[in-house]
Amino acid sequence: MKKIFFSILSFCFLAANAQETVYPAPKQTQPIAITGATVHVGNGQVLNNATVVMVDGKITAVGTNVNIPAGAQRIDATGKHVYPGLILSSTNLGLVEVPSVRATNDVQEIGDMNPDVRSITAYNVDSKIINTLRSNGILLANIVPEGGLLSGTSSVVQLDAWTPHDAAYKTDQGVHFNMPSLLPRPEGRFGGFGRGGGPNANQTDPVKEGLEKVEQLKSFFRQAKAYNSETTHEQTNLKFESVKGLFDKSQKLYIHANTVKQMLVALDFVKDFGFDVVIVGGSDSWQIADLLKQNNVSVILEQMHSLPTATDDDVDQPYKTPAMLQKAGVTFAINDEDGQTRGRNLMFNAGTAATYGLTKEEALQAITLNAAKCLGVDKQTGSIEVGKDANVVISEGDILDMRTNNVTYAFIQGRQINLDDKQKQLNQKYLKRYGLKQF
Repeated sequence: MKKIFFSILSFCFLAANAQETVYPAPKQTQPIAITGATVHVGNGQVLNNATVVMVDGKITAVGTNVNIPAGAQRIDATGKHVYPGLILSSTNLGLVEVPSVRATNDVQEIGDMNPDVRSITAYNVDSKIINTLRSNGILLANIVPEGGLLSGTSSVVQLDAWTPHDAAYKTDQGVHFNMPSLLPRPEGRFGGFGRGGGPNANQTDPVKEGLEKVEQLKSFFRQAKAYNSETTHEQTNLKFESVKGLFDKSQKLYIHANTVKQMLVALDFVKDFGFDVVIVGGSDSWQIADLLKQNNVSVILEQMHSLPTATDDDVDQPYKTPAMLQKAGVTFAINDEDGQTRGRNLMFNAGTAATYGLTKEEALQAITLNAAKCLGVDKQTGSIEVGKDANVVISEGDILDMRTNNVTYAFIQGRQINLDDKQKQLNQKYLKRYGLKQF
């Protein structure tokens, strides 16, 4: 019996030691000065041989002639690059750990209308994916629920926290609407309709069904507006309460749509209700860029490394879309929603856009300040400016370039965070196991 007990105890000990020993950093207590760096502000400006000073979690000075507080910790970044913390604009991070393992997925609820579902309540701060993002300079993320017509509300989190409450950067800042496809289904094999084949296999009209769902949602918003205009209620309606911020623009309506037809319907929500709308996906947004600009609609481009939506589009259209939106004056962010990379290629997606019409600083802005604007947190973060949170990254090379990107320091609200992660630990483990050297 003792042997069995000690065997179990040994197994638990080994399992515990196999886990990451990374934990959140304490609050900043000492001023920090990053000196001699090339500072990419995030708004298009680049400062050479500059200094960034961080005090009590805030940026207090940026420039080439800066007074450094007495007793400050100095970090010599000569020859290195300083960037604002990168922002992942739309992700299921912390809601899905292993997509193929159902028990690790807590990303959606049953039913079509779930505006009262809050992603922050299910956010897992101990996800092993979080640390791999921080290693690449991604310090904030917008955690988005999925499924149904109205999925629920998303929250922006910072990626160094003990609990979801600690992680919350801006809670319930947006409501997510999955636009129906509004496209007829292709005919089945042998001239049939749908999967079953034969003229009677599918009697429904998907376009009509989709428009009916849109009207259903508009009716819901009209009722919610009437409910929220009342000063008192006999009964509380959680679904109506959860969208209250859409009417005073303290919340954004994120409409997940890719085709022109979907996005034209999305514009109705601006005209009918005056909502602050952000298109998520927007692969065909370049075709109606002027309309998006006129209606002050922003776009989050979810996945650039993909084929175009339409078969007759240029094969490199996803790479060119950011430059076309930039030229039209549309505020846009670049994202990485690839289920394989889980957001880790965010900066390299931006780097691709920089070779297809954007400048390097415009591409950087699409994953920093523009992303912050799309999420409504640009007053707090997104650029290295005095008064903003000290969310800062130091890289030995160009952060948008896979060959030279090497993040050596990262700070969230002035706290120097641990850049270790499971992948790095496994790398060191097997270098040791086989007597290999680190390249």
